[in-house]
Amino acid sequence: MQESHIHKIAQNLGINRGQVSATINLLAEGATVPFIARYRKEATGTLDEVQIAAIRDQSEALTALDKRREAILASLEERELLTDELQKAIMAAENMATLEDIYLPYRPKRRTRATIAKEKGLQPLAERILEQDNFDLEAEASKYLNEEKGVNNVEEALQGARDIIAEIVNEDAEVRADMRRLFIKGGVVQAKVIKGKEEEGEKFKDYFEWNEPIEQMPSHRLLALRRGEKELILSLSIGPDEGEALYLLEDYYVANEGPAGEQVRQAVRDSYKRLLSPSMETEIRIWSKDKADETAIQVFVQNLRELLMAAPFGQKRIMAIDPGFRTGCKVVCLDAQGKLLDFTAIYPHPPQRQNVRSEMTLMDLIYKYKIEAISIGNGTAGRETEAFVRSLKLPKETQVVMVNESGASIYSASEVAREEFPDLDLTVRGAVSIGRRLADPLAELVKLDPKSIGVGQYQHDVDQSLLKKSLDDTVMSCVNAVGVEVNTASRELLTYVSGLGPGLAQNIIDYRNENGPFQSRAELKKVPRLGPKAFEQSAGFLRIRDGKNPLDASAVHPESYDIVKKMAKDLGVSLADLMKNDDLRRQIRLKEYVTDTVGLPTLRDILDELAKPGRDPRQQFEAFSFDERVNAIEDLSVGMWLPGIVTNVADFGAFVDVGVHQDGLVHISQIANRFIKHPSEILKVQQKVKVRIVEVDVKRKRISLSMKAEGQGPPPRRERR
Repeated sequence: MQESHIHKIAQNLGINRGQVSATINLLAEGATVPFIARYRKEATGTLDEVQIAAIRDQSEALTALDKRREAILASLEERELLTDELQKAIMAAENMATLEDIYLPYRPKRRTRATIAKEKGLQPLAERILEQDNFDLEAEASKYLNEEKGVNNVEEALQGARDIIAEIVNEDAEVRADMRRLFIKGGVVQAKVIKGKEEEGEKFKDYFEWNEPIEQMPSHRLLALRRGEKELILSLSIGPDEGEALYLLEDYYVANEGPAGEQVRQAVRDSYKRLLSPSMETEIRIWSKDKADETAIQVFVQNLRELLMAAPFGQKRIMAIDPGFRTGCKVVCLDAQGKLLDFTAIYPHPPQRQNVRSEMTLMDLIYKYKIEAISIGNGTAGRETEAFVRSLKLPKETQVVMVNESGASIYSASEVAREEFPDLDLTVRGAVSIGRRLADPLAELVKLDPKSIGVGQYQHDVDQSLLKKSLDDTVMSCVNAVGVEVNTASRELLTYVSGLGPGLAQNIIDYRNENGPFQSRAELKKVPRLGPKAFEQSAGFLRIRDGKNPLDASAVHPESYDIVKKMAKDLGVSLADLMKNDDLRRQIRLKEYVTDTVGLPTLRDILDELAKPGRDPRQQFEAFSFDERVNAIEDLSVGMWLPGIVTNVADFGAFVDVGVHQDGLVHISQIANRFIKHPSEILKVQQKVKVRIVEVDVKRKRISLSMKAEGQGPPPRRERR
């Protein structure tokens, strides 16, 4: 990479050039973001995953800019249009917009009004008019009359000259840069309902007459307006005050009030309305959409991380129930590793209520499989099923937990589920997912497309390739932060391990099935196509519990095993003793083990890992119960305080499940008694909260909530102009 790019990235991120250069080199060698952040701290100066990903993304953007620059230079050279001055300007362009502005006058184009005028020989007339000196305009224009070329009168000659001037104004890079700034700083979004769509567009009612500066518009509102436009409910326009824009252009080009100056003024106005304004509006639409996408994706990423890193119940024997009324509740029993042991259906609710039989069936299964927890999906009939289960005389050690089943139905119909349970009904597969989601949310949720999990904000409206890249980064980050037990992990979980991917993940599964459990990390080298690079990238994130080497169950990378062995040898103890004894580890002087490639950051990580080998960074599981008084939205009343779980965080507030099959909204103004810029300052997905019912609209299924005590501010209102 060019030194100038390294310098620019370093400046943008506030880090030194050596850190950028080292990170780019590691990425070029095939290292992943989690691997670099965890095992190459000395090289990068302890950059974290966010900084490393930012270096990667900015490097890719600058590379794309260079490729476009090269293509433009090649095109200009081929057409013999490249001058030293033009080349210098192109090489100095620091972003794509500036580069395209410089290239615009030279870009091969379809026939325009200006090119037609040039074909009629009117270019010299346009240039003379642009000089705006004192001359006889009509007499000058008369020189260009030519019936064969279609210039029949003075007005036609002047019109052609104005067309040429209009295009000159439109293609002026300096003008475009100023106009772009004006559109950003002074641009206003205007939304109006399309005539006759008032009733059809009820959900966009707030935006039927809307004006707001584009620079101040929050991400969620812009995406909502664009969706309304896409659904042909709203018409949108974006632009600054026309008078201000025309004043800017005339200041550039109109030199006097004479006849020639008036022609230039007309050309400038035509240029703005016909060329510049539509072009700039398109650019600002793209710019504002990119900005809104970035914000929305960041919200999605933050929510997804909290969901993936939710506390696991752990390897326990679980009964899972997928609730239902008419079709009954599907029940499955899983062993501590999530393997399906048994399944059936019960009917504890109308119209086929069989309470006694349902009770007997559940109790028999609970005692037969020594069930430690009952996981109940929070969808239709979830609260009613929870109430039924809690009414039973359960063993004291058996916990009842409501689980967010969002996406379970998508999993049950997926190819992954069909491969695992080809002979089972969709609802049984869904129940299995609900149970496994309690045991280990991360391991189960990686089987789903993150977009189906339900924690996004306008996720279907944002740039899908950028969204996928960001979500994949997040899933990979979470999987590698937790670590993966190689002998029990699914193919989907292994796929996200640094350096693996779908092919190697399947090869590991096949090897495991053919040869039995892995006894050591070193044995991974026997997996077909898992070469030295893949081993280097993945080994530290793969765990082998109860293996031959206790370090194989830790996050200590095999490349550092010799260092740990030397530490134990220097103390005259075994490796196992060193890992068990805090006093022994306190005797280690880390500076004695520093080498050219291993520094104090890595050595500190090793020592921390020896204290808690293979520790799970996720929080301890805590059971949660909804208020027993409420099961449906009709049970809610204004002023009632209820426990809830945050299910989604957006720019404008947070959605909270209070156990009535319909999430309520805590508007950002109702989250705290102080001003907050974003709900994520206080709330995160899966957080347990206490909320007060502010308003209930049963018909529209809307619940307004507050986290403030009564009298501490007005209830949330609809956004207004």
